[in-house]
Amino acid sequence: MTCKLSLATLKEAAKLAAVPSYRHDQLKAGILHFGVGNFHRAHQAIYLHELFEKGLDHDWAIIGAGVMPSDQRMKDKLAAQDFLTTVVEQDNNRSSATVTGPMVDILTAPDYKAIIAKLADPAIRIVSLTITEGGYFIDPATGKFDPKHPAMVADAADPESPKSVFGLIIAGLKTRRAAGAPPFTVMCCDNIPGNGEVTEATVTGLAKLSDPDFAHWIHENVAFPNAMVDRITPATGEREINITRETYGIEDSWPVFCEEFKQWVLEDKFPLGRPALEKVGVTFVPDVAPYELMKLRILNGGHAAIAYPAALMDIHFVHEAMENDLIRAFLAKLEKEEIIPIVPPVPNTSLDDYFDLIERRFSNPKIGDTIPRLAQDGSNRQPKFILPSTADRLAKGMDVVGLALVSALWCRYFEGKSDSGKEIVFNDPNAERLHTTAVASRKDPLAFLALSDIFGSVGTNPLFQRRFAGALTSLRNVGTAETLTRYLEGKLD
Repeated sequence: MTCKLSLATLKEAAKLAAVPSYRHDQLKAGILHFGVGNFHRAHQAIYLHELFEKGLDHDWAIIGAGVMPSDQRMKDKLAAQDFLTTVVEQDNNRSSATVTGPMVDILTAPDYKAIIAKLADPAIRIVSLTITEGGYFIDPATGKFDPKHPAMVADAADPESPKSVFGLIIAGLKTRRAAGAPPFTVMCCDNIPGNGEVTEATVTGLAKLSDPDFAHWIHENVAFPNAMVDRITPATGEREINITRETYGIEDSWPVFCEEFKQWVLEDKFPLGRPALEKVGVTFVPDVAPYELMKLRILNGGHAAIAYPAALMDIHFVHEAMENDLIRAFLAKLEKEEIIPIVPPVPNTSLDDYFDLIERRFSNPKIGDTIPRLAQDGSNRQPKFILPSTADRLAKGMDVVGLALVSALWCRYFEGKSDSGKEIVFNDPNAERLHTTAVASRKDPLAFLALSDIFGSVGTNPLFQRRFAGALTSLRNVGTAETLTRYLEGKLD
């Protein structure tokens, strides 16, 4: 017997899953969150659920918000089950399901006025975001706000009727200021270096286009704490829906699967207060940067490193990539010889132990994380997770054999076919341009590096150019497996 997830069926769901002990009708929203995807529901929402389970801070429930077409689909599915989510944690040795309920509503486009009205509600004291690394309108080469992006140009031309997340935030802040209500805190939960500063740069950059004085007011009065967030959370498909039904007896139209491990390191800058998240494992520190850089370089950089050789070798799941001796050894050599040595010290943390943990997490077969997920959106991820390590090494006069190989693998991937000739399906906003330049690099290996908005000054460095061209030539002449072998043997020129 199975039950369709809802508040009315929690007693049935409790037979095989943990269910909320708090009452949904006694929650009050204190957070508006843009981007109600899997990661948010496996991370921020879980921490709040655990806090509510302790009987604490029930006035910090979540109202979701979204401006993308996919957000309406999420709203429809979650509203049909009273905004409950089944979160399935899968470790190597155990699995468990928890029904969570910290969300009370979702607001979506095209009802932008309703979103602005809720942002203006004094009860909303935090506005949080998980809108992907590419959602901040930042030029990847310069790391600065891009005022020429069409979405930003449109909102700047009509700031009273914005359609972007950042335009809505600005409109909400303006409405609050006019009403004499203090500004909310804006809390980014995306994997971006200095994510609080990046968010502030986008909000103030957009505001400056139409109202420079208000942009200055935002800078002086609105808090943008930095954060490091971490939990491997694959996409939901039929596999996850079926396991939730067959193993836990719950019909959930959009369950979330994730690893058992989770981490959140947060800068304590919340002028209007915050939930007592330290009681459920969140680490509050004065400076997030060391933790953030460690995670982005070692974990996210590791994901970016294994994605493309695995795809070129027709490997679908991440744990299968880690079962491949060449890929696992490639990752270890790259991390230990080129990435970890230039990661600054992190308080009370061994970087070698941290990488050992990453290896175990990547190897978890129960998660079902996929190589296509890791390979998507590389034009936003490579400049954030790989190229900063490359740039740091080059600046110190250090070699970049392995990091240049990662970039060459990305280029080879965008030629469009795996080593066996299998067609590769791209998932990147710049896919057409990447494919065109990758094909052009067959005649000129450096054509791909001419994507200056992605590679910046790294692409013009002679040592990097030489290492990249050599790796790309090897990938084309002898294939991915043999190129990895040559790299491991120190024979890749």
